[in-house]
Amino acid sequence: MEGRTLTKRRSKPIHMHRTQSRVESMPNALERIRNAARKDKGTRFTALLHHVSIDRLRNAYRKINRTARPGIDDVTWSEYGENLEDNLRELHSRVHRGRYRAKATRRAYIPKPDGRERPLGIASLEDKIVQAAVAEVLNAIYEVDFWGFSYGFRPGRYPHQALDALAYGIHKRKVNWVLDADIRGYFDAISHEHLMELIEHRIGDKRVLRLIRKWLNAGVLEDGTLRHVKEGTPQGATMSPLLANIYLHYVFDGWANHWRKQNARGDVVIVRYADDIVVGFQYREEAERFLRDMRARFRHYSLELHPEKTRLVEFGRFARKDRHQRGQGKPETFDFLGFTHISAVSKNGKYLLRRHTIRKRMRNKIKAVREELKKRMHHPMAQIGTWLRSVLNGYYNYHAVPTNLRAMKAFRREIAAAWLHALRRRSQRDHTTWENLKPQLQRWLPSPQCRHPWPEDRMKLRLNSR
Repeated sequence: MEGRTLTKRRSKPIHMHRTQSRVESMPNALERIRNAARKDKGTRFTALLHHVSIDRLRNAYRKINRTARPGIDDVTWSEYGENLEDNLRELHSRVHRGRYRAKATRRAYIPKPDGRERPLGIASLEDKIVQAAVAEVLNAIYEVDFWGFSYGFRPGRYPHQALDALAYGIHKRKVNWVLDADIRGYFDAISHEHLMELIEHRIGDKRVLRLIRKWLNAGVLEDGTLRHVKEGTPQGATMSPLLANIYLHYVFDGWANHWRKQNARGDVVIVRYADDIVVGFQYREEAERFLRDMRARFRHYSLELHPEKTRLVEFGRFARKDRHQRGQGKPETFDFLGFTHISAVSKNGKYLLRRHTIRKRMRNKIKAVREELKKRMHHPMAQIGTWLRSVLNGYYNYHAVPTNLRAMKAFRREIAAAWLHALRRRSQRDHTTWENLKPQLQRWLPSPQCRHPWPEDRMKLRLNSR
């Protein structure tokens, strides 16, 4: 658990402008890997570690969050950078000579929207650097392999692309049933043994495989106790998202696509964002059979679907009509990536997919803003207004989708009310009213506007902008 002492003397200044050939060498090398992976999906790559160069380690260092909490080595980003070149050369030597040792991750917890706590693993700085460099190389291979319906933790892919894919599938395909699948404690349940077997389908470089095993076996330090585990990848570790995607790529994605082709008579729409899985079906019996087969598949790979959070709901263009005829009331809803999805009807009587911010999450966000306003209530008005504007814009950037603007207006009203309440608490003689505050609200709190149009409208905007 004790790391080496970093070199304290300051190295010569780093020259930012390097030769063009050196700058181009890294992306060209990755492109050659991508081409080889694309050409033959069965190729095992036996020589990869030489791509983890000092330049790649340096780039990985620069991409690390400079203010992140340190791991068990207590080395910060700025401390490591005081003698960056010597430290990177020494790290590169240890990695390539096999003397590099992974350190345990420090366990920390952050609150989840549902009130529970999410465990995080805080890696040491050098582990972050090496993991990021190796992940960049491996991504060149796996980005060629990953399926198009997988969106989470992938370069150039975002939650709203997954939401668009799901919305488009529900609108344009014959979706009558939706399976909302939740994997119980996914990141903590990944089997190390199965994971390494799956990685070896593509990776044959024993030195890279040895590095991955070191990270998996480094253990977790919690409350001063070092615990070794045989399953799980710490959330927060640089390598974890890629490893988690590789695991589900083999365990779910490839299997689900094969199941769809071999067993389904009707339409099947699949969308996965990390461990959030939604599958739409045309026929109920196929959805139920898929769910049974999925449970068996997951059990084989040490995964389990959450019995309460995994649900099969009647959903889609005909759900409202069919349920009304059976006297079952409105269609059920499901949550995906922060939005409650609702089968509804537009003003002209056509089917409409409504997406509303999950109420509990919005309440938690408002509560957090109120608590922060208590700490800032004596700050100047302009300073508070600037901060609140950034909060609203950040919230709109994710949640301002069609059919959700009413919720965004309600969110703005709650923030305005919280600001007024905080101002009145500054003093017993404070007589701020809505009329007094109104100019400040107009100045600092932006009104919501749709920032994520429907997929069809987004495509039209792209074509018109050409």
